[in-house]
Amino acid sequence: MPESLKNNLQSKLGNLPSAPGVYQFKDTNGKVIYVGKAKILKNRVRQYFHSGPQAAKTAAMISKVADFEIITTDNEIEALILEFNLIKQLKPRYNVLLKDDKTYPYIVITNEPFPRVFPTRNKRTDGSRYYGPYTDVKTMRYALKSIRDIFTIRSCNLNLTDETIKEGKYKVCLDYHIHKCEGPCVGFVLQKEYKEMIDQVAKLLNGKIAAVEKELKLKMDEYSADMKFEQAARMRDKIDALQIYSSKQKMAGEEIIDRDVFAVESEDNDACGMVLKIRDGRVIGKTHFYFGNVLEKPREEILGNLVTNYYLKSDFIPDEIFFPFEMENSDALEKWLRERKNGRVEIVVPKIGEKAKLINMVESNARFMLDELKLAKMKREYIAPSVESLRRDLHLNRLPKHIECFDISHIQGTDTVASMVVFRDAKPKKTEYRKYKIRSVSNETGEPDDFLSMREVVHRRYRRLTDEKSEMPDLIVIDGGKGQLSSAVAVFKDIGLELANETGESLADKTKAPNIIGLAKRLEEVFVPNDSDAHTIPKTSSGLKLLQRIRDEAHRFAIEFHRELRSKRTLVSELNDIKGISEASAKKLLTKYGSFEGVKDAVLNHEEEFELDMGKRLTGVLVRYFYDGSEEENIT
Repeated sequence: MPESLKNNLQSKLGNLPSAPGVYQFKDTNGKVIYVGKAKILKNRVRQYFHSGPQAAKTAAMISKVADFEIITTDNEIEALILEFNLIKQLKPRYNVLLKDDKTYPYIVITNEPFPRVFPTRNKRTDGSRYYGPYTDVKTMRYALKSIRDIFTIRSCNLNLTDETIKEGKYKVCLDYHIHKCEGPCVGFVLQKEYKEMIDQVAKLLNGKIAAVEKELKLKMDEYSADMKFEQAARMRDKIDALQIYSSKQKMAGEEIIDRDVFAVESEDNDACGMVLKIRDGRVIGKTHFYFGNVLEKPREEILGNLVTNYYLKSDFIPDEIFFPFEMENSDALEKWLRERKNGRVEIVVPKIGEKAKLINMVESNARFMLDELKLAKMKREYIAPSVESLRRDLHLNRLPKHIECFDISHIQGTDTVASMVVFRDAKPKKTEYRKYKIRSVSNETGEPDDFLSMREVVHRRYRRLTDEKSEMPDLIVIDGGKGQLSSAVAVFKDIGLELANETGESLADKTKAPNIIGLAKRLEEVFVPNDSDAHTIPKTSSGLKLLQRIRDEAHRFAIEFHRELRSKRTLVSELNDIKGISEASAKKLLTKYGSFEGVKDAVLNHEEEFELDMGKRLTGVLVRYFYDGSEEENIT
């Protein structure tokens, strides 16, 4: 680090305030690489720059710090929230980062006069209430099913307002007749009554089953007293369904209390945080989150990140929260949670007894989910034996995980097309396949030229990747011998791209450059750039079988496209044979009616409709063509 930067840092360190706040470390480019909070900024920031021993990752971070910036706050709680928002916004390299949780669904109660309840993966700031996220989709579906069984909530997406209901725009659907909905669309239920039911749904989603059951029993007694026995029977059925739902939930001790139990487990650079939700003494579900960039990070930092993330998104905060270990900022977290809840919140670290066993159970679940993440990573990082075999057979500088293969198809120079197929990790990636109509189909003599065709398609593909700064493949396979390969290699020289396996040149600086080969059909010979001799791969090699599979797939894809074009050309030319039909009209007819027979049927059987669509002149031409000579004379 230049002496001027060191002096600047030392000067700033000497002027740090003894106040709570947030600090941001920046590199030489001014990019924020770490965000942290502190109860006393002066003490916390200086700790990073002392001369004592430090963890390897911390030392690496500090070696890159060229500047820092601080933001003072009135208290530690404000610092906590500011730190969370800055990390979420900036995603600094050295912070613990919550892995993307956008795929986790929520249950939403919409902000409407007659709210709906349904699952969603998109949270909006429109006043709707969200419950979750549900990392276990099975639990969410069961909760929704139970809500449908107990409450008569509308399932339609009609825009129900006082005006639309008064105007009588809608009619009741089947749900009303089978007692799954009370008919708010036609005014059979008032907003106030419907809202009371929605409030009970919200309590159920928050785990307050006892409160909902009590309200339903009171309602049942009211109906019975008023001799409304049918309505009372419905309340009884709802209570029975609610008790079935409650019986599926495990008791977590004898205390009737709301409690969240937290645990974190980490290994290498990954961590899993788990939250067990207990409401009225019953376990209503658990939620897990994955974190990255945790190598050498203390468990306190991971847990703090988990708690902040969780409660900033949660609408419900329980009376009691269990932590697996003591945290330095527990008091600030507790105070912040009390302010958010506007009520009592206590953070507890159980040491012995049933409560400690509860912590151990959640830690075991977190460990299990972390192992699941590791297994998923191992599957993603698995290298197919055929890919390793191909690297060895072709003497490539890296594994050919991403392969692109080209093939040309035509019949005597007509309808020349090219195909490009993509294989990733030895599997076809069909969404990345491409097909090309060849423009340069002939050489100076006017004959079809496969070399020119190959040159054109390779140029179009890799000029575009270069312009878009997109990822290059590890291996390019040209279906053909030395001629086709030479044409492709010439393209790379024209557009200024290097190839990793050009002979006689060092590969040290070409680790990102693609490799290229030509694969001849005869004897399955392989050609490489700047080498006139063919190379052979052992017939038993799985790498050769992978190459053959890729080549055959490119050939199949090219032939399919060629046949498609030829078929369209044949149909168009058949219509063009009719005197008075231009090529543009022929294409228009084909697009509209699909085939020559379709056009004929439309003309002969639906002449008036055809004339409205295509005009009198075109109709007259086709009528004369499709009828025999005598009729043609009469029409004329």
